[in-house]
Amino acid sequence: MRRYHVGPPSEHFDGSRFFIPGHDTDRSLRDVLRWRFRGERTPWPAIFPSPFADQKPSNRENGLRIWLIGHASFLLQIANLNILIDPVFSDRASPLQFAGPKRINPPGIALADLPPIDAILITHNHYDHLDLASVARLWVMHHPRVIAPLGNDAIIHRAGRGIGVETLDWGESVLLGALRLYLVPALHWSARSLGDRRKALWGGFVLAGDRVVYHAGDTGYGDGAHFRAIRETYGAPDVALLPIGAYSPRWIMRNQHMNPEEAVRALGDCGAGQGLGYHWGTFQLTDEAITEPIEWLTTALTAAGIEPERFPAMWPGQSWYLSHWNL
Repeated sequence: MRRYHVGPPSEHFDGSRFFIPGHDTDRSLRDVLRWRFRGERTPWPAIFPSPFADQKPSNRENGLRIWLIGHASFLLQIANLNILIDPVFSDRASPLQFAGPKRINPPGIALADLPPIDAILITHNHYDHLDLASVARLWVMHHPRVIAPLGNDAIIHRAGRGIGVETLDWGESVLLGALRLYLVPALHWSARSLGDRRKALWGGFVLAGDRVVYHAGDTGYGDGAHFRAIRETYGAPDVALLPIGAYSPRWIMRNQHMNPEEAVRALGDCGAGQGLGYHWGTFQLTDEAITEPIEWLTTALTAAGIEPERFPAMWPGQSWYLSHWNL
Protein backbone atom coordinates (compact mmCIF):
# COMPACT_ATOMS: atom_id res chain seq x y z
CA MET A 1 0.00 0.00 0.00
CA ARG A 2 1.29 3.43 -0.88
CA ARG A 3 2.38 5.81 1.83
CA TYR A 4 -0.03 8.53 2.90
CA HIS A 5 2.65 10.81 4.31
CA VAL A 6 6.20 11.26 3.10
CA GLY A 7 8.55 12.95 5.53
CA PRO A 8 11.45 12.45 7.92
CA PRO A 9 11.03 10.34 11.06
CA SER A 10 10.06 12.16 14.25
CA GLU A 11 9.22 11.38 17.86
CA HIS A 12 5.83 10.06 16.66
CA PHE A 13 6.53 8.98 13.05
CA ASP A 14 8.87 6.13 12.08
CA GLY A 15 9.04 7.05 8.40
CA SER A 16 6.02 4.94 7.49
CA ARG A 17 3.54 4.90 10.38
CA PHE A 18 2.59 7.29 13.15
CA PHE A 19 2.65 6.15 16.78
CA ILE A 20 2.23 7.43 20.33
CA PRO A 21 5.39 7.05 22.42
CA GLY A 22 4.68 4.75 25.37
CA HIS A 23 1.05 4.14 24.36
CA ASP A 24 -0.24 1.13 22.39
CA THR A 25 -3.62 1.32 20.65
CA ASP A 26 -3.13 -1.62 18.27
CA ARG A 27 -5.37 -4.65 18.63
CA SER A 28 -5.04 -7.86 16.66
CA LEU A 29 -7.73 -9.26 14.39
CA ARG A 30 -8.02 -12.07 16.92
CA ASP A 31 -8.81 -9.52 19.65
CA VAL A 32 -11.46 -7.85 17.48
CA LEU A 33 -13.09 -11.17 16.60
CA ARG A 34 -13.01 -12.25 20.25
CA TRP A 35 -14.88 -9.06 21.15
CA ARG A 36 -17.42 -9.15 18.32
CA PHE A 37 -18.33 -12.81 18.76
CA ARG A 38 -18.82 -12.65 22.53
CA GLY A 39 -22.30 -11.28 21.89
CA GLU A 40 -22.31 -8.82 24.80
CA ARG A 41 -23.54 -5.82 22.81
CA THR A 42 -26.61 -4.12 24.30
CA PRO A 43 -29.21 -3.60 21.53
CA TRP A 44 -29.97 -0.02 20.55
CA PRO A 45 -33.34 1.19 19.29
CA ALA A 46 -33.82 1.52 15.54
CA ILE A 47 -34.76 5.19 16.01
CA PHE A 48 -33.54 7.55 18.75
CA PRO A 49 -34.88 11.04 18.00
CA SER A 50 -33.34 14.13 19.52
CA PRO A 51 -35.50 16.66 21.36
CA PHE A 52 -33.57 19.38 19.49
CA ALA A 53 -34.37 18.26 15.95
CA ASP A 54 -34.66 20.56 12.92
CA GLN A 55 -32.72 23.50 14.32
CA LYS A 56 -31.49 26.17 11.92
CA PRO A 57 -28.41 28.26 12.74
CA SER A 58 -28.02 31.90 11.82
CA ASN A 59 -25.61 32.85 9.05
CA ARG A 60 -23.00 34.27 11.44
CA GLU A 61 -22.42 34.73 15.17
CA ASN A 62 -20.40 37.47 16.85
CA GLY A 63 -20.00 35.33 19.95
CA LEU A 64 -19.49 31.58 20.17
CA ARG A 65 -22.24 29.08 19.40
CA ILE A 66 -21.45 25.38 19.31
CA TRP A 67 -23.89 22.98 17.65
CA LEU A 68 -23.78 19.19 17.77
CA ILE A 69 -24.87 17.85 14.39
CA GLY A 70 -24.59 14.29 15.66
CA HIS A 71 -22.06 11.81 17.10
CA ALA A 72 -18.80 13.77 16.62
CA SER A 73 -19.92 16.28 13.98
CA PHE A 74 -19.97 19.88 15.17
CA LEU A 75 -20.70 23.31 13.77
CA LEU A 76 -18.71 26.02 15.54
CA GLN A 77 -19.92 29.56 14.92
CA ILE A 78 -17.11 31.57 16.34
CA ALA A 79 -15.98 35.17 15.79
CA ASN A 80 -18.04 35.40 12.57
CA LEU A 81 -16.56 32.15 11.23
CA ASN A 82 -18.49 28.94 10.52
CA ILE A 83 -16.36 25.86 11.12
CA LEU A 84 -17.40 22.21 10.73
CA ILE A 85 -15.58 19.48 12.65
CA ASP A 86 -15.76 15.90 11.33
CA PRO A 87 -18.92 16.43 9.26
CA VAL A 88 -20.77 13.14 8.68
CA PHE A 89 -24.15 13.50 6.95
CA SER A 90 -24.28 10.00 5.44
CA ASP A 91 -26.61 7.30 6.76
CA ARG A 92 -23.77 4.95 7.66
CA ALA A 93 -20.32 5.36 9.19
CA SER A 94 -18.90 2.74 6.88
CA PRO A 95 -17.12 2.20 3.56
CA LEU A 96 -20.33 0.46 2.43
CA GLN A 97 -23.76 1.97 1.81
CA PHE A 98 -25.59 -1.23 2.82
CA ALA A 99 -23.67 -2.35 5.93
CA GLY A 100 -21.89 -0.93 8.94
CA PRO A 101 -23.04 1.38 11.75
CA LYS A 102 -26.28 3.10 10.73
CA ARG A 103 -27.33 6.43 12.18
CA ILE A 104 -30.46 6.26 14.33
CA ASN A 105 -31.22 9.97 14.32
CA PRO A 106 -30.94 12.44 11.44
CA PRO A 107 -28.33 15.20 11.48
CA GLY A 108 -29.34 17.86 13.99
CA ILE A 109 -28.74 20.45 11.27
CA ALA A 110 -29.69 19.43 7.75
CA LEU A 111 -27.01 19.83 5.11
CA ALA A 112 -29.17 22.37 3.26
CA ASP A 113 -29.65 24.43 6.45
CA LEU A 114 -25.95 24.99 7.13
CA PRO A 115 -24.70 28.58 7.04
CA PRO A 116 -21.82 29.46 4.68
CA ILE A 117 -18.96 27.19 5.77
CA ASP A 118 -15.49 28.74 6.02
CA ALA A 119 -13.50 25.69 7.16
CA ILE A 120 -13.76 21.94 7.72
CA LEU A 121 -11.55 20.36 10.37
CA ILE A 122 -10.92 16.59 10.28
CA THR A 123 -9.57 14.92 13.42
CA HIS A 124 -8.77 11.52 11.86
CA ASN A 125 -9.78 9.12 9.14
CA HIS A 126 -12.14 6.64 10.82
CA TYR A 127 -15.44 6.44 8.95
CA ASP A 128 -17.47 8.00 11.77
CA HIS A 129 -15.26 11.11 11.48
CA LEU A 130 -14.09 11.35 7.87
CA ASP A 131 -17.03 10.94 5.51
CA LEU A 132 -15.70 11.56 2.01
CA ALA A 133 -19.17 11.91 0.50
CA SER A 134 -20.04 14.70 2.95
CA VAL A 135 -16.71 16.48 2.49
CA ALA A 136 -17.12 16.36 -1.29
CA ARG A 137 -20.66 17.79 -1.15
CA LEU A 138 -19.59 20.53 1.25
CA TRP A 139 -16.64 21.42 -0.99
CA VAL A 140 -18.97 21.91 -3.95
CA MET A 141 -21.51 23.86 -1.88
CA HIS A 142 -19.16 26.13 0.12
CA HIS A 143 -15.56 25.70 -1.10
CA PRO A 144 -14.21 25.86 2.48
CA ARG A 145 -10.67 25.42 3.71
CA VAL A 146 -10.12 21.77 4.68
CA ILE A 147 -7.59 21.17 7.44
CA ALA A 148 -6.52 17.73 8.64
CA PRO A 149 -3.60 15.88 10.30
CA LEU A 150 -0.67 14.72 8.17
CA GLY A 151 -1.44 12.04 5.60
CA ASN A 152 -5.19 12.59 5.48
CA ASP A 153 -4.87 14.71 2.34
CA ALA A 154 -4.07 11.53 0.38
CA ILE A 155 -7.40 10.05 1.51
CA ILE A 156 -9.51 13.18 1.01
CA HIS A 157 -8.16 13.67 -2.49
CA ARG A 158 -9.81 10.35 -3.40
CA ALA A 159 -13.16 12.13 -3.13
CA GLY A 160 -12.14 14.06 -6.25
CA ARG A 161 -13.57 17.47 -7.15
CA GLY A 162 -10.17 19.12 -6.65
CA ILE A 163 -10.56 19.40 -2.87
CA GLY A 164 -7.75 21.44 -1.38
CA VAL A 165 -6.39 20.11 1.92
CA GLU A 166 -4.00 21.73 4.40
CA THR A 167 -2.23 19.30 6.72
CA LEU A 168 -0.72 19.79 10.16
CA ASP A 169 1.56 17.87 12.48
CA TRP A 170 1.03 17.91 16.23
CA GLY A 171 1.86 21.38 17.54
CA GLU A 172 1.61 23.07 14.14
CA SER A 173 -0.92 25.80 13.50
CA VAL A 174 -2.61 27.97 10.89
CA LEU A 175 -4.59 31.19 11.08
CA LEU A 176 -8.36 31.04 10.67
CA GLY A 177 -9.50 34.62 10.41
CA ALA A 178 -8.32 36.25 13.63
CA LEU A 179 -8.01 32.90 15.41
CA ARG A 180 -5.11 30.47 15.49
CA LEU A 181 -5.86 26.79 15.03
CA TYR A 182 -3.50 24.19 16.52
CA LEU A 183 -3.43 20.43 15.98
CA VAL A 184 -2.82 18.70 19.32
CA PRO A 185 -2.11 15.07 20.32
CA ALA A 186 -4.83 12.54 21.11
CA LEU A 187 -4.50 8.94 22.30
CA HIS A 188 -6.03 7.24 19.29
CA TRP A 189 -5.07 5.73 15.90
CA SER A 190 -6.13 5.74 12.27
CA ALA A 191 -7.19 3.30 9.54
CA ARG A 192 -9.52 3.12 6.55
CA SER A 193 -8.75 -0.52 5.72
CA LEU A 194 -6.84 -3.54 7.03
CA GLY A 195 -3.53 -2.41 5.52
CA ASP A 196 -3.24 1.28 6.42
CA ARG A 197 -3.28 1.34 10.22
CA ARG A 198 -1.58 4.50 11.54
CA LYS A 199 -0.45 5.60 8.06
CA ALA A 200 -2.19 8.96 8.64
CA LEU A 201 -1.99 11.10 11.77
CA TRP A 202 -4.88 11.88 14.14
CA GLY A 203 -5.45 14.54 16.81
CA GLY A 204 -7.60 17.18 18.44
CA PHE A 205 -7.80 20.92 17.86
CA VAL A 206 -7.32 24.11 19.87
CA LEU A 207 -8.83 27.36 18.59
CA ALA A 208 -7.20 30.29 20.34
CA GLY A 209 -7.90 34.00 20.47
CA ASP A 210 -8.36 35.80 23.76
CA ARG A 211 -10.46 32.75 24.62
CA VAL A 212 -9.68 29.09 23.99
CA VAL A 213 -11.83 26.26 22.60
CA TYR A 214 -10.46 22.72 22.83
CA HIS A 215 -11.83 19.80 20.81
CA ALA A 216 -10.27 16.56 22.04
CA GLY A 217 -11.03 14.42 18.97
CA ASP A 218 -11.25 10.69 19.65
CA THR A 219 -8.97 9.89 22.56
CA GLY A 220 -8.26 7.59 25.43
CA TYR A 221 -7.48 9.07 28.82
CA GLY A 222 -4.11 7.43 29.52
CA ASP A 223 -2.53 9.22 32.47
CA GLY A 224 -4.18 12.53 31.56
CA ALA A 225 -0.88 14.15 30.55
CA HIS A 226 -2.09 15.30 27.13
CA PHE A 227 -5.04 17.06 28.79
CA ARG A 228 -2.83 18.80 31.31
CA ALA A 229 -0.56 19.84 28.43
CA ILE A 230 -3.47 21.75 26.89
CA ARG A 231 -3.74 23.99 29.96
CA GLU A 232 0.03 24.36 30.25
CA THR A 233 0.53 25.23 26.56
CA TYR A 234 -2.59 27.20 25.56
CA GLY A 235 -4.18 28.15 28.86
CA ALA A 236 -7.27 26.66 30.46
CA PRO A 237 -9.94 26.33 27.75
CA ASP A 238 -13.13 28.30 28.09
CA VAL A 239 -14.88 25.33 26.47
CA ALA A 240 -13.69 21.73 26.05
CA LEU A 241 -15.49 19.32 23.71
CA LEU A 242 -14.88 15.87 25.20
CA PRO A 243 -16.00 12.41 23.98
CA ILE A 244 -18.03 10.33 26.44
CA GLY A 245 -19.13 7.24 24.47
CA ALA A 246 -17.99 4.14 22.54
CA TYR A 247 -15.99 2.82 25.51
CA SER A 248 -17.18 -0.74 26.16
CA PRO A 249 -15.66 -3.28 26.61
CA ARG A 250 -12.82 -1.55 28.41
CA TRP A 251 -10.22 -4.24 27.66
CA ILE A 252 -10.30 -3.28 23.98
CA MET A 253 -11.44 0.38 24.12
CA ARG A 254 -9.52 1.79 27.09
CA ASN A 255 -6.51 3.02 25.12
CA GLN A 256 -8.56 4.76 22.43
CA HIS A 257 -11.87 5.99 23.93
CA MET A 258 -12.64 7.58 27.29
CA ASN A 259 -15.57 6.59 29.44
CA PRO A 260 -17.63 9.35 31.13
CA GLU A 261 -15.72 9.14 34.41
CA GLU A 262 -12.44 9.66 32.56
CA ALA A 263 -13.98 12.53 30.59
CA VAL A 264 -14.81 14.27 33.89
CA ARG A 265 -11.18 13.82 34.94
CA ALA A 266 -10.08 15.25 31.59
CA LEU A 267 -12.26 18.31 32.21
CA GLY A 268 -10.36 18.95 35.43
CA ASP A 269 -6.98 18.16 33.91
CA CYS A 270 -7.33 20.69 31.10
CA GLY A 271 -8.99 23.19 33.45
CA ALA A 272 -11.92 23.97 31.15
CA GLY A 273 -14.62 26.24 32.50
CA GLN A 274 -17.24 24.42 30.44
CA GLY A 275 -17.38 20.89 29.06
CA LEU A 276 -19.63 19.56 26.28
CA GLY A 277 -19.98 15.81 25.77
CA TYR A 278 -20.28 14.07 22.41
CA HIS A 279 -19.57 10.73 20.64
CA TRP A 280 -22.68 8.95 21.86
CA GLY A 281 -26.22 8.16 20.74
CA THR A 282 -26.04 8.26 16.90
CA PHE A 283 -23.88 5.35 15.65
CA GLN A 284 -23.56 2.17 17.71
CA LEU A 285 -19.87 1.36 17.64
CA THR A 286 -19.42 -0.53 20.90
CA ASP A 287 -21.30 -2.53 23.54
CA GLU A 288 -22.75 -0.04 26.04
CA ALA A 289 -26.46 0.80 26.19
CA ILE A 290 -27.49 3.91 24.31
CA THR A 291 -28.22 6.11 27.36
CA GLU A 292 -25.47 4.68 29.58
CA PRO A 293 -22.95 7.45 28.72
CA ILE A 294 -25.27 10.27 29.82
CA GLU A 295 -26.33 8.40 32.97
CA TRP A 296 -22.71 7.64 33.89
CA LEU A 297 -21.71 11.22 33.14
CA THR A 298 -24.31 12.49 35.62
CA THR A 299 -23.04 10.06 38.27
CA ALA A 300 -19.40 10.98 37.67
CA LEU A 301 -20.12 14.72 37.89
CA THR A 302 -21.98 14.25 41.17
CA ALA A 303 -19.11 12.20 42.58
CA ALA A 304 -16.65 14.95 41.57
CA GLY A 305 -18.82 17.72 43.05
CA ILE A 306 -19.36 19.36 39.65
CA GLU A 307 -22.68 20.91 38.67
CA PRO A 308 -24.28 19.06 35.74
CA GLU A 309 -24.64 22.30 33.78
CA ARG A 310 -20.84 22.55 33.58
CA PHE A 311 -20.59 19.37 31.50
CA PRO A 312 -23.79 18.25 29.73
CA ALA A 313 -24.01 15.55 27.09
CA MET A 314 -25.13 17.28 23.90
CA TRP A 315 -27.90 15.98 21.65
CA PRO A 316 -28.10 16.38 17.85
CA GLY A 317 -29.37 19.86 17.03
CA GLN A 318 -28.58 21.24 20.48
CA SER A 319 -26.42 24.36 20.77
CA TRP A 320 -24.44 26.05 23.50
CA TYR A 321 -23.86 29.82 23.40
CA LEU A 322 -21.27 32.21 24.80
CA SER A 323 -22.33 35.78 24.04
CA HIS A 324 -18.95 37.52 24.11
CA TRP A 325 -15.87 36.45 22.17
CA ASN A 326 -13.07 38.96 22.51
CA LEU A 327 -10.43 38.88 19.81
